[in-house]
Amino acid sequence: MTEVEAEQRGWRQIFVSRFWQRRRVHVVLLVWAAIYLPALGSLEIKGEEGRRILPAITMLQSGNFLVPYVGSEAYFRKPPLVNWLVAASFKLTGVRNEWTARLPSVFAVLAVAIAFVTVGSGSLGSLGSLFAALVWLVNFANVEKGRLIEIEALYVSLTALAFIFWIAAYRAGKNGLRLWLAPAIFLGLGLLTKGPLPHLLFFYGPVIALLWSDRKLSLLATRAHVTALLIVFGIFAAWAAPVVLVSNSSHVARLWSREFSGRISGEGFRLSSWLMNIPRSLAYFLPWLPLALLQSDEPEGLRRSHCALLVGILVPFVAINLVPGALPRFAMPALGPVAWWFGELLSHDNLRWPSWLGGKSFSAKC
Repeated sequence: MTEVEAEQRGWRQIFVSRFWQRRRVHVVLLVWAAIYLPALGSLEIKGEEGRRILPAITMLQSGNFLVPYVGSEAYFRKPPLVNWLVAASFKLTGVRNEWTARLPSVFAVLAVAIAFVTVGSGSLGSLGSLFAALVWLVNFANVEKGRLIEIEALYVSLTALAFIFWIAAYRAGKNGLRLWLAPAIFLGLGLLTKGPLPHLLFFYGPVIALLWSDRKLSLLATRAHVTALLIVFGIFAAWAAPVVLVSNSSHVARLWSREFSGRISGEGFRLSSWLMNIPRSLAYFLPWLPLALLQSDEPEGLRRSHCALLVGILVPFVAINLVPGALPRFAMPALGPVAWWFGELLSHDNLRWPSWLGGKSFSAKC
């Protein structure tokens, strides 16, 4: 090693240990503020935002926070967590406009980024956790949905938080409720955001793959995990049961059944759109997707775990996109595990492109 190379290497180590390690949260806050706050309130209400805002206003006016209303009609197609958060934003700020309505979305995105550099740093390291946070903040999906008060920003963020807390606890060797409790709370809140199933697939896909790789599937059969599942569905039932009691139960059940079965049965199915589901879903992971081709000389155990995580991400990703009535945004809950996977990958200092792309070095630390 030449004197210049030694000097450069020493400077790099100082930069990583003394600058990034102490200022990762500051970097996250700066990137988040630069992307998600400018002109947040200048965009007109679009898409489904009205159905998140109008029930919140009605809740504040009527004091009825149990049943969301759009105008004079009860709105049962989605649970009310987003409506509650918009109402809380209006109440706490004392202002009702586009900016305050969208605050829950941008803060949900920020919460996940901070979780990566705090909760995730023990497993990913200081540099890997920062990379994971940046992948989370700077991708087409979150930049598009994270600045709107739509369900996806909150729903995807809660799924990501559940996964971060679980994998950080798992890699730290924790078990029992220390492994399952925090994820259960976030998954339960996810049910209160969009309803059952999809986010559970994107959580349990990577979880089962990692446990299978480590021969620890028995952790799914523990009392702590059963308790966690009861918490997940109990959070949803705490809202759903009273709603069914005070409303027309058959009408509510019919709406929920149609909401779920319509996607499975393929109502309004169009072959051209269905064929583009996977390409459009993959576009959500840009601009980072090409870096998935990078290779490294990691130990066999780490490589097996890294591949297992990737398989656990891909299986639900492909399965959801193959459902006849699916839309590309249904795969967005994969963003959290994907960001973690990239954090693991980009933290290596011996990265290189595959031989068919020239095999040139791509060092994440240079």
